[in-house]
Amino acid sequence: MASVATGDRERTSEPRIVTSDETKPSFKTTELLTMLGIVAAILIAAASADNFDAPRAWTLVAVVASAYMISRGLAKSGSRHIDTDR
Repeated sequence: MASVATGDRERTSEPRIVTSDETKPSFKTTELLTMLGIVAAILIAAASADNFDAPRAWTLVAVVASAYMISRGLAKSGSRHIDTDR
């Protein structure tokens, strides 16, 4: 391994390995599309059905959105973020 002195620190000629995070950004996952589809279906059902009122629909939308946020949090908690700014 060769090293070159630059100012007050040394640089090595060793290649720098950069790895990506384990999880994808949220807009690239099918989870987001599924959540949006379910929310749309709930709101359409609430608008067209007589026995399905707005408070129940918005409660279900809140539950689906909360479940999505929890699933994304669990997905990201298992991945390690590697900081490449060293």
